[in-house]
Order: sequence, then C-alpha cells, then structure tokens
Amino acid sequence: MARTYTLKRRAEGQAETRRRIVEAAVDLHSTVGPAATSISMIAEKAGVQRHTLYAHFPDERAVLMACSGHSLEQDPLPDAEHWRAIADPRERLRVGLRAVYDWYARNENLLACVLRDVQHYAPVQEIMALRYAPGIAAWHDVLGAGLSAKQRPLLALALSYHTWRTLAREARLTQAAAVKAMAEAILG
Repeated sequence: MARTYTLKRRAEGQAETRRRIVEAAVDLHSTVGPAATSISMIAEKAGVQRHTLYAHFPDERAVLMACSGHSLEQDPLPDAEHWRAIADPRERLRVGLRAVYDWYARNENLLACVLRDVQHYAPVQEIMALRYAPGIAAWHDVLGAGLSAKQRPLLALALSYHTWRTLAREARLTQAAAVKAMAEAILG
C-alpha cells in the first residue's frame, strides 16, 4: 500500500510541475509572444530547471502543443455548429460574431502576440493550422452560408481579430456596436 501511495504522490507532483510549466509558457506567450519565449524563460518562470522542463516537453513544439491545448481547454473556440440551427441569417451572423468577438476580448493579449508571430515563425504557423484553423474555417462556413460573392470578403473582414481590435480598441465600440456595424456592412 505504501508503494501505491508514493507513486500516486509522485504522479501528482509531476502533474503539478507540468501545469506550472504550461501556465508559465502561456503567460509568456501572452506577454512577449511565442517567438520571443525561450525554454530558459519558461523554466525560470515555472520555477524549474531546464532539464525538468525537457523531461516533460522534449522540444519547443511539445511546449506549443501543450500551451495551445491548455488555452483551448480553458476557453474553447466558439463552436460554429451551435449557429447552424439559427434559421435567420441575420440572427445567425449576429450570434456568431458576438461569440467570436467575446472570445477575442477574453484572449486579446495572447491572440495579439500569437497572430504577430504567426507571420514569421514556422512553429506557431504549424500550431495555428492544427489547433485553430479548422474551427475558424467552420466560422466562415456556417456564417457564410447563403452569402453572395460580394458579401463573403466582408465576412472574412468581420471575422478577423484585427478588425475586432480596431473596432473595440481604436474606435472604442462596445461588443454589441461592433457586431451591429459588421453585420450591417455584410448584409446591408
């Protein structure tokens, strides 16, 4: 019995160390960005040695996968499938944009850093393609159903994080006003 207890405590300690490492990485990715975050920075912030970090994550890709998984577990991408049941295209668009804009607001710092780094940093490009692209493609698919060829580019503009940031931060629109402005731009 004592052996099982010891193994259980060791496993709990390892899980706690892993959690600290992932949370430290997410914090750094939200402040300096993934491209500027080094393994040493993560280890220091997590309060572990580099070899301990490597025992949990053999390389940077493993860290990025864990971070993106943790972030999406804490706050998943809005699920476009929920919007399919909304028959009225105007209401579907408003509900979808509101969910997306609310998600952007909750994840603003992390998204700003990640989207900056995705332009030039291949590991982030890979993780974005694996973790985020399918969900974002579903947003376009569901909200774009029935839109004309002229409306689809406006939907792409509306779903852009940068558009949301411009409306919410620079123009200082409320979420509701930003959604209304983009829905009217798309649907007239």
